[in-house]
Amino acid sequence: MGFAMQCSSYVYSCCVPHQFSPTAPSFQTCKWNRFKTQPKNQIAVFCGAEDRNSNFDSHRKRRKVVEHICLLKAKEALSEEEENDMLDYLYTTQYQMGGIIAISLGRVSAQNPDHYTHALYMRFQKKENLEKFYENSFYSKVLKDHVMTYCHGLINVDYESEVDDDMLSIFRKGEEFSHGVEFVLLLSFNEDALDNKVEHALASLATVMLESPSLIVQFTQGLNFNESSKEYTHGVVIRFRSVEAFKIFLRSQEYKNVWILKLQPIVLKSLSLHFSVDPVGTELM
Repeated sequence: MGFAMQCSSYVYSCCVPHQFSPTAPSFQTCKWNRFKTQPKNQIAVFCGAEDRNSNFDSHRKRRKVVEHICLLKAKEALSEEEENDMLDYLYTTQYQMGGIIAISLGRVSAQNPDHYTHALYMRFQKKENLEKFYENSFYSKVLKDHVMTYCHGLINVDYESEVDDDMLSIFRKGEEFSHGVEFVLLLSFNEDALDNKVEHALASLATVMLESPSLIVQFTQGLNFNESSKEYTHGVVIRFRSVEAFKIFLRSQEYKNVWILKLQPIVLKSLSLHFSVDPVGTELM
């Protein structure tokens, strides 16, 4: 395989605990990263540097996409060679089966409450593609021989969202997506939280992100429909323009206010992980 050794990179992790702490996370440098409402309780918006005002245009054409998040718990004695083997095989699954239109993954450097060590993000065009992905014999073999050999646990979160209906937005290609920070946030809301409170909290989070186009390239969020993994009810994926943009957003008063006033009162559990993305090519297809 060998793809993993082509570039050096950094991976970051932070956690949003049960009781939110608005302080910014410590940033630790590590070697691994290769890459990178609509229905109720589901809000998704694309933010780009060019033509930013068009993000607020309700007539802008949108395209549904399906987001897949997989978090892994690797064994403590995982060697560099074993890690390279695992992440190489996961990354190259996009070339071995259809339906995967975007991917990023990396090692989580800082500890988190659930002890996840690696994160994988994939985008599919539709739910049918994700279903075929789970059932694909090649992927099953990758999990058996090159992932679970080195890991003792994983969790999957899948949700449907929307992005702008253009090639760069859908496939996460172009200069804006060639670098930055991938941020994954998982949320579990209290069972007694009213639907309108959850919807309002997510809308407030979306508004803060919408108002930060200089920091955020794209974000999606939605209701987890993975029946076999219900620990978290919602997922959020944000691509920040840079490490500095990520720090600024996380430390902003607007973001802290959303957590403290809107989310914290109704969130049972939350987990956030992030890692940097290095350029791996700018070809569209």
